[in-house]
Amino acid sequence: MPGRIAQTALYQEVAERLRQRIFAHELPPGTWVDEQALAADYGISRTPLREALKVLASEGLVTLKPRRGCYVTEISEQDLDDIFPLMAMLEGRCAYEASRRARAEDLRALEAIHSELESCAQSGQIERFFEANQEFHRRVQELSGNRWLLQVIQDLRKVLKLTRMHSLTIEGRLEQSLVEHRVITAAILARDAGLAEQAMRDHLLSGRAALAKVQR
Repeated sequence: MPGRIAQTALYQEVAERLRQRIFAHELPPGTWVDEQALAADYGISRTPLREALKVLASEGLVTLKPRRGCYVTEISEQDLDDIFPLMAMLEGRCAYEASRRARAEDLRALEAIHSELESCAQSGQIERFFEANQEFHRRVQELSGNRWLLQVIQDLRKVLKLTRMHSLTIEGRLEQSLVEHRVITAAILARDAGLAEQAMRDHLLSGRAALAKVQR
């Protein structure tokens, strides 16, 4: 007889709690992870905690150092230089596929998100613009219809959450980003796959360039 299906493993719940604390920077990059204290806080043994840390290590969110323990990963300038071109390539491909596969109702939904971006930019609501921007990118990724692309992009975006700063906080970047989104949206609506791909690539690389100016 087949075995019973187990409930979500404890270590998965622990991993999710730690993941959210890392994203919220309650555990900032470079922080030593005190396993004993965390196990006591969560009322668990160190075994599920260590399994959870292995999961986070596989995602790049923590680094396990032999004989030194576990640390929240620090993202260097070189890491950003390595990650952003990958993101540009992958999300560019998403825009390419979205242009070819999106249905009429999908395009209307994407256009509505872009209208939200325009409204937020006009009223100077940076946080709402950021949220709409995240939704815009997520929707383009979904419209690509390629689950493998989505998986790799989501993994990379988890790592990027380790850095507090996003380019939209930089003076003039929000307006520049909006112009770039207009080009991407227009290309997808026109089903110009080549232009959509290039515009999305340029958009991601432009974001990295904006961050580099501040961090120099």
